[in-house]
Amino acid sequence: MSTFAKPENALKRAEELINVGQKQDALQALHDLITSKRHRAWQKSLEKIMFRYIDLCVEMRKGRYAKDGLIQYRIVCQLVNVNSLEEVIKHFMHLSTEKAEVARNQAQALEEALNVEDLEADKRPEDLMLSYVSGEKGKDRSDREVVTPWFKFLWETYRTVLEILRNNSKLENLYAMTAHRAFQFCKQYKRPTEFRRLCEIIRNHLSNLNKYKDQRDRPDLTAPESLQLYLDTRFEQLKIATELELWQEAFRSVEDIHGLMCLVKKTPKPSLMVVYYAKLTEIFWISGSHLYHAYAWLKLFLLQKNFNKNLSQKDLQTIASSVVLAALSVPPYDHTRGASHVELENEKERNLRMANLINFNLDPKPESREVLSRSALLHELASKGVMSCVLPEVKDLYHLLEHEFLPLDLTLKVQPLLNKISKLGGKLASASSVPEVQLSKYVPSLEKLATLRLLQQASQVYQTMTIASLSQMIPFFDFSVVEKISVDAGKHKFLTMKVDHKNGAVSFSVLDLESDSLRNHLTVLAESLNKARSMIYPPLNKASKIGDTLPGLSEVVEKEHKKLLARKTIIEQRKEEQERQLLEKEREEELKRLQQQKNNEEAEQKRLAVEFENRKRQRIQKEIEEREREEAKALLQGKLGKKQKKPLIEAEKLTKQAVMELALNEQLREKQEMEKKLQKVGKQMDHLERAKREEAAPLIEAAYQQRLVEEQHLHEREQQLEVELSRQRHDGDLKEKNRLARVMENKRIFQERVVSNRQAEFERMRQEREERFRQLRLERKQDREAKRKLIFYLRSEEERLNKLREEEEAKKREEAERRRKEEAERKAKLDEIAEKQRQREKELEEKERLRREQILANEAAARSSSAIPARPQPEAVTPAAPAAAAAPAAAPAAGKYVPRHLREKIAAEAPSSGQALAPESDRWGRKDDRPSADRWRSDDRRSFGSGADDRRSFGGSRSTWSSSRGPPR
Repeated sequence: MSTFAKPENALKRAEELINVGQKQDALQALHDLITSKRHRAWQKSLEKIMFRYIDLCVEMRKGRYAKDGLIQYRIVCQLVNVNSLEEVIKHFMHLSTEKAEVARNQAQALEEALNVEDLEADKRPEDLMLSYVSGEKGKDRSDREVVTPWFKFLWETYRTVLEILRNNSKLENLYAMTAHRAFQFCKQYKRPTEFRRLCEIIRNHLSNLNKYKDQRDRPDLTAPESLQLYLDTRFEQLKIATELELWQEAFRSVEDIHGLMCLVKKTPKPSLMVVYYAKLTEIFWISGSHLYHAYAWLKLFLLQKNFNKNLSQKDLQTIASSVVLAALSVPPYDHTRGASHVELENEKERNLRMANLINFNLDPKPESREVLSRSALLHELASKGVMSCVLPEVKDLYHLLEHEFLPLDLTLKVQPLLNKISKLGGKLASASSVPEVQLSKYVPSLEKLATLRLLQQASQVYQTMTIASLSQMIPFFDFSVVEKISVDAGKHKFLTMKVDHKNGAVSFSVLDLESDSLRNHLTVLAESLNKARSMIYPPLNKASKIGDTLPGLSEVVEKEHKKLLARKTIIEQRKEEQERQLLEKEREEELKRLQQQKNNEEAEQKRLAVEFENRKRQRIQKEIEEREREEAKALLQGKLGKKQKKPLIEAEKLTKQAVMELALNEQLREKQEMEKKLQKVGKQMDHLERAKREEAAPLIEAAYQQRLVEEQHLHEREQQLEVELSRQRHDGDLKEKNRLARVMENKRIFQERVVSNRQAEFERMRQEREERFRQLRLERKQDREAKRKLIFYLRSEEERLNKLREEEEAKKREEAERRRKEEAERKAKLDEIAEKQRQREKELEEKERLRREQILANEAAARSSSAIPARPQPEAVTPAAPAAAAAPAAAPAAGKYVPRHLREKIAAEAPSSGQALAPESDRWGRKDDRPSADRWRSDDRRSFGSGADDRRSFGGSRSTWSSSRGPPR
């Protein structure tokens, strides 16, 4: 792979290789430069390199190289200079088209040279064998080798450009132009296969556009300009499809247009909708969908009447006549009657697709859909004022076929009207979207409708009619065609007719044929008798009988109704819950998508900012270099300008701008001189051509007159020869008739023998058929008996198994109930034991509390009695007595916890009052010399030992010696 420091060096190297004949190496060098990652910043020299690269690719027919180079150049130009990419692509298509036209002009037999089914297919084996076997190739094969490769390359060019420009909002116009040129290529050279592929490519591009909505630079279909471009492309596709008579592809194009309109939820311009419905009329007519063809004509008429201000009265009458004739061409019966289920499903899907295209609602009853739709269509024509705009002949024809009852001369009155209608129509001057209207194409359908109406009316008047008189009443068709029409109508239950060729008569009576009235005559008789009996003997009140028979019927009905309402409510709640969950899920997904999109946009903005800074720095550097080169070039041109005879600019005024103006003036002068020369040459050519034509005019006239005389003589001679040949053929036919008249008797005998043999064969086959049917009925009866026994056995076995299963389940339920009762009894006993235990603990606690209160009272009394003789003054007894009495009262009872700050307060008050608290003694008279803190701790432990939560563990223990013995007995 070659590497170049500057792109200009690669271009110079490629030019050198081209000069020495190494075009492949030059192309490879430019390809390596374009695909290199070193030159990803756009510059003007890259555009020149791309132009030269495209020239080499087209000259060597290297489509793959061209596609790779354009893809890389698109990456470079997408964010900087997209116009440069547009110019390169236009140059590519221009060169490819020019080469294809040159090859086409070189070929002398274009039709044979382009007679290829598929431009993407390789050569056929027989062509290769012929090219090797034959020593000298024929002219057709040489033309194929010259022209077909260039047209293949042109087709690849269109595909490549469409693939590169797809879903790019900045190059929408170029994409649309390329699609239009590709359509014209398929139309000009009659390429149906390539047209189908082109339509599929464009269809895939639109589907990808809708699928990947987060793509950068994707077109916005809600924008009016983008939507108009896409619609114009689809309408051009529809026009080319109809011109190439690719009706299936045209129908898909119509579906694409309808899908695009539904996608953006906008109605195109009325001019485009006129083209839409005009093409729909052609498609529906070719497909045989006369009902939808008529509805499309109605839509087209309403659009032209409401939006086309230039529409003349004559053109309006022609379009309205087409609407009425299309509606009359709809068959008066349903063609799908008697079809299979699969055919009906396919027909239903097809009708739905076509009805959606014209916004037409189908009748929900399939058995009467076509008839009701036809009558509704005719009613709609009258309500929307179509009948007031039609031609008089069409209006008369409508009244004859739909409202008149003329069983004898209906067709005789219809025929002159059809002859006049077949001559009407033509081009519409004021409706460019509907270039031509031919009313003559409806004549066969109208003749068939007139025949059906006559047969229908004749069946209501006559029972029998001769074939000859019926043939005279229907001048449109032979009787064989009339018979086919009647058979088709009878198959669809529209008409009942029987043809007797032996007697030459037609019977409209329904007595010989099975019909609905004959098939159900016993049922009708029974219903009539039942109604008469009910009128003679009115029924009694049945409400009482029903009430006596079913006394709880109203309650059952009410319960069932409530159950149904509850079930409906539950179903609605479930639906609402599912919808809520679905909405929550969609909301979460939308939030995730928005967050992801926001992150992508932030990353993209950061990347774009970095790239912008880099491009700005590179552009400044390039501008400096370009300015230096410009100054050097200006100085060089100044030096060369001094060599001229007359200096145009003085040396002190020599500037870059002056040099550029001088060069522009020189180019303008040369261009004007060239135009003058071309005008002079053109004038000379005009004079020469006019002189030639003046000299050739009398010679052409003389040759024309001589040709007229020769053709007159030739016509007379051929006419005489034809008369002589007709006379000879007539004589020969007479002789042949006389010769065959002798064998007529033998023919009759042979016919009778053949008919008798066939009658005997028919009787034999009928008996065999009846015997086979009898055997078949016997076998089916035996099969039904065996199946009935098998079903009875299976049901009995199932009932036995269900009974065993129910017994086992009953045993299990009884066992579970017994265990549950035992468990409840055991639990009740345990609760009773626990309650007794709690009562006993409560009694013990109460005894312990009383014992402690007795001990505390005894201790308090002992302390007060020991403190009285210790006082020194008897007179102080009286005032100190309350204090001494209050001290024990103020002191906390033994065995209770006193906080430390209260103990210090009591100790401080005791000395101030002159009292000396005696040490605590037990009931044996010993003094308690332990510190107060230990005593309180002991009391605290004792208090803890007598707590309610640990009665069973500590209530009966002896934690201290002073509190371990009870009171004396």
